[in-house]
Amino acid sequence: MPLNHFNEFGYKKTTRFIGLKQEKAFKYLFKKLGLTSYGAEITTLTGDCQLKRLTGVKSKEMMIWITLFDVFMDDTKVPRKNYFANLMGLSQSYLTTTVEDELKEMK
Repeated sequence: MPLNHFNEFGYKKTTRFIGLKQEKAFKYLFKKLGLTSYGAEITTLTGDCQLKRLTGVKSKEMMIWITLFDVFMDDTKVPRKNYFANLMGLSQSYLTTTVEDELKEMK
């Protein structure tokens, strides 16, 4: 996640909870993924190569903002893939190199 502007960071080791606070919400344009929004507050529970119950992150698909809920990286296969899912269980996968590309901050 491109989080250049965060002010606060919290991590609770026993529950694996992560909380981030930024100055304001930001939108980034990935070349292959499209437009992604990161809210002023982002929270998640972490697991092995996984972000669960993610809040504050949205992706724009076909002119609709979709809130991401789970992010999972499958590093057992080659090439490695990232899986993104929303609350309704709809998911999409991308190669890991897709999210490593140059990104552009939108104003």
